[in-house]
This record gives sequence, C-alpha cells and structure tokens, in this order.
Amino acid sequence: MASVDVTVRGAGIFGLSIAWACLRRGAKVRVIETAHPGAGSSGGPVGALSPHVPEAWNAKKAFQLDSLLLAADWWTEVDSASGLSSGYARLGRLQPLSDDRAVAAARRRADEAQVLWQGRAEWRVIPAAGADWEPVSPSGWLVQDTLSARLSPRLALAALLGALTAGGAQLGGAEDGRVIHATGVSGLVQLSQAFGLPVGSGVKGQALVLRFDARHAPQVFVDGLHIVPHADGTVAVGSTSETSWTGDGPDGQTDGLLARALAAVPALAGAEVTARWAGVRPKATNRAPILGAWPGRAGHYVANGGFKIGFGMAPKVAEVMADLVLDGRDGIPSDFRLETLLQTATVRR
Repeated sequence: MASVDVTVRGAGIFGLSIAWACLRRGAKVRVIETAHPGAGSSGGPVGALSPHVPEAWNAKKAFQLDSLLLAADWWTEVDSASGLSSGYARLGRLQPLSDDRAVAAARRRADEAQVLWQGRAEWRVIPAAGADWEPVSPSGWLVQDTLSARLSPRLALAALLGALTAGGAQLGGAEDGRVIHATGVSGLVQLSQAFGLPVGSGVKGQALVLRFDARHAPQVFVDGLHIVPHADGTVAVGSTSETSWTGDGPDGQTDGLLARALAAVPALAGAEVTARWAGVRPKATNRAPILGAWPGRAGHYVANGGFKIGFGMAPKVAEVMADLVLDGRDGIPSDFRLETLLQTATVRR
C-alpha cells in the first residue's frame, strides 16, 4: 500500500497550495522540493492579486475571478491552521487614465464589471483627489477596483508550510501514490522534452522592495508596473519581463523600476531600497496555467505555468486539482489542459 495518497513535487505556490487542499480533505500528503520552498519565482516580493480587465470574457478570466473571490476565506483558513499570517488583505487597486479615450473605455468596463463580477466587486472611474498615495493621472481620472488584493509571497509560503506541517504532511522522501508535478520552469522543460513540442519557457522578472509604510493603502498599477504596499511597512515594485538575459540575479533594470515607481507615486521619493530580487517565472506557450493529467503517464498530473498570476490563481488551482486527483471530478477549463496545449503546438508546427 502507498505510504501517502498524494506526492506533490515542487514547493512553490501551486505545489504548496495543492498539497494543502488535498491535506484538508483528508489525504495523506508528501511534498518533495529539490532546493527550498519558493526557490523559483514564488519567492519574489510583489504579491499582487489582481484581475484582468472586465471585458472580452473568457475561461481564463472567469477562473481567475473565482479564485480571487475564494481568496479571503482560503487564506484565512491557511493562516488559522498555521498560526502565521500570509499578509493577505483585499484593499483594491488604483490605475491612472491617460486621456479622454482611456476614460471612456474605463467607463464601459465599469458597466461590464457590474455583470461579469457578479455584484461582488466594483470597477469604478473616480476623479483623482491629489492624495499622497495616488498615482499621477494625466487625465485627472483613476480606475479604482475593489477586487484586487495583496499578500506577501514569502509569508504566504511560510503559512502554507506551517499549515501542512501542523496537519501532518510529510516533507521530503520518495514519490508515492498519485504524483502532481508543480515544478515551474524545469517542469516546462521536462514536458517539452517528453512530448517533443514547445510547452513553455521561462521569463525572467526583477523586482525591488522599498521601506515605506502604506500598509492600509491600495496597490497601484501603472503601464504594467505593480506597486504593492505590504503589511510589514514595505512596498514591493515589479516586475520586468525578460525573455533573454545574461545573469540570473538582479541587475541595473531594477533602477528602471525604481524610477518608474517614483514617477507614478511621488510620495515614494526618498524611500530606502531594502531588497532587489530576480527570478524566472514559468510561462506556458498559451499564457494560461497548465493543469490536469499527464497524458500517457497514469497517476501523474501537472500544475504549472502560473507566470505572473500564480498567487492569484492558486486557491482555485488547488481546489480543482484536489477535485481531480482525489475525487475524479474534472472542472479544469479545456484551454488549461496539457492535451489542448499539445494539440495547438502540433498544428503550429
């Protein structure tokens, strides 16, 4: 008989979240990590849990919405089980609007959000008030959404590990039972080699941390830049997206992030840079998570491709993977399946 029901390979956000979902359903769980928890991109500092724009609705956006709405209760349970704090708070997000055209588009999206977000969050267009914690807006208008939240990635991983340990999960050992591969960039390489088709690749990201206490303020999003206040009195800024690079560590591109952050939120001027970070994020070729059974390998499953939205997707990813692995219930969108990705890659070839 198997010594555990489920083995999870990888202690990033997908792996630990799935392990927790399986454990609290009564499964015996083992987690195997070859380096250390958060060794890949899950160890970054940003922690922005933010939705896509409420328009051109698709399965990925619907899945992400479900996950963001699950997050408050989900992380509260993790924190309670571990006795630690993940740093989760749903404080919303501000985005500046560049001109009248952007304002009109944002107002149309506000109408869409009333329907698509099921009345559980709002996308509003509001006048800039000139507050200290507010992005500079050329048009004088901002988008404020009440769906966005934040957590501290490192605290969240520590809380998940604490919850798993408190629940009796095993850390380390050999594969046994059903096996879930949540191994990030190395897993994408393994899958690409196994099937002889491009499944995904790594994208380097860099971020930095400032000492500035805005812990009760919303996050800010400006032209792809996330500025996220955290509960410990710091602000995370990120990230770059680099498809080629010469070194794995942080470099001068973090200076560019700092300059953009100061231009966006002048209140950050003079804040001390306390950390610079770099990591490689796993991106599937279709930019969606890869979830489900490993074709042709009975008892093996894949959870990968979180890329920039892994923490926001994690609660829903964990629940649907636990449904599939433990109960045989398959609620995974077709666009997320490895079979779909392989079919698409075959056609493109």
